[in-house]
Amino acid sequence: MAGLRIHSVLVTGANRGIGLGLVQHFLGMPNPPQWVFASCRAPTGQRAQELQHLTSKHRNLVIIPLEVTDPASIKAAAARVGEHLGGSGLTLLINNAGMMILKALDNETLEDMTQIYTTNTTGPLLMGQAFLPLLKKAAQGSPGSALSCSRAAIINMSSHGGSISSPAGWDLMQIVSYRCSKASLNMLTKCQSLRYKEDGVLCAALHPGWVQTDMGSSAGHMPPVTVDDSVQGMLKVLSCLSEKDTGTFLDWEGNVVPW
Repeated sequence: MAGLRIHSVLVTGANRGIGLGLVQHFLGMPNPPQWVFASCRAPTGQRAQELQHLTSKHRNLVIIPLEVTDPASIKAAAARVGEHLGGSGLTLLINNAGMMILKALDNETLEDMTQIYTTNTTGPLLMGQAFLPLLKKAAQGSPGSALSCSRAAIINMSSHGGSISSPAGWDLMQIVSYRCSKASLNMLTKCQSLRYKEDGVLCAALHPGWVQTDMGSSAGHMPPVTVDDSVQGMLKVLSCLSEKDTGTFLDWEGNVVPW
């Protein structure tokens, strides 16, 4: 992570799992960001207790209420983050919030597909739109013109489950709505990379691995990757991303994922 020098970062879905792990690792950096914004739907709820505890130890941590399916909530979050940043921009936006419902293809419903797609794909779209002004400001205030996560970047948390060419784990979990949403997220990432490159913003999708979280363990099997290993790997990948990587889909070890 030696190459990762960021002024500010926002992580969605930061109250548990990978999101909480990312926040903890950012706070624990030798040179941590000046601002770490951790967003979740219910900042004062039971599931956010560990995140709340961190605020008593780290003055640079700010918890932001955010529902990624609600445009008004996203707009309000962008305004709050902008107030904290003052005249500076947001260096890194990590769209981590996501959901999955365990269903086979024959049992998928319009309601489930809509809910999951809205959270996993439309949410990152709306977040990118709302936070683009702050990302552009970070890019404009950064020395040099090369794209990197230390300048300005959007990272979308995708999944190998969204790979069309390699539908891993089908026999274990069909999760069709989840797979479709992540395949769409990969295309969104590509579209964002093409549009936001002119604003100096790098965009990439990451597969965190099959991680030991509530979601990862929901099928009743123990995933092989710990949250710490996944997060450390992803931060190492982020520190190495450059202009050639914008629009790509990589895993937590830096390998290109076919999609």
